[in-house]
Amino acid sequence: MLNMEKKIHDNDLGTILLRTTPRATRYTLKISKGMITATMPVGGDERRMLAFIEENRQKLLAALKKHPARPLLDETTTLQATTFKLEIFCTDRTNYYMTLKDGILRIACPSGTRFESEKVQQLLKDLLEKALRHEAKRLLPDRLMALAAKHNFTCTGVRIMNSKGRWGSCSTRRTINLSLSLMLLPWHLIDYVLLHELCHTIEMNHSDRFWKLLDSLTDNKALALRKELKNYHMF
Repeated sequence: MLNMEKKIHDNDLGTILLRTTPRATRYTLKISKGMITATMPVGGDERRMLAFIEENRQKLLAALKKHPARPLLDETTTLQATTFKLEIFCTDRTNYYMTLKDGILRIACPSGTRFESEKVQQLLKDLLEKALRHEAKRLLPDRLMALAAKHNFTCTGVRIMNSKGRWGSCSTRRTINLSLSLMLLPWHLIDYVLLHELCHTIEMNHSDRFWKLLDSLTDNKALALRKELKNYHMF
């Protein structure tokens, strides 16, 4: 067979997908969604691949810590966003539907839903993303502009994005992009990110001047807040 796939389990590294592909010319390791994929050329030696994994064990452990696997979204999920708590449950209806009321986002699923299905997981993620985007558009632009007015910054516009790598960014035209993932943070960290991007309207870098400016707006807690933010993951 030209293509082979099988899964093995390691007590520390978790599930590892071993695969061969005609396109592979060397042994490689990749992490996606918290799982390691080990790829080797057709006819490759599995023992050599396992040895390669062992050689890179510490690097893989460090990478998994930075990019943990996303837990399944199901009836046991507990997620507290900025403005709502998520509840997933099954009903006798045959369709999925979502309501956001009184600080609770309820996602109803048909009875017998297979939550381990990738299709179901994507559907639930899409619904959660829709709710996060709604809340981000409802709250973040006004909050950003209020902070800009309070601290005498000039912001020419704000956009809500589904950025996977940055909580926010600022263009040379002083347009600020904000990730909808901000709605997974507590308010004091949201404000930290907003102030961070507003500071970039003056200092388009991370120089000492930038951090001094941000410190002046956060009671000298800029670095502490940055460290705290690293405990959170984007949607």
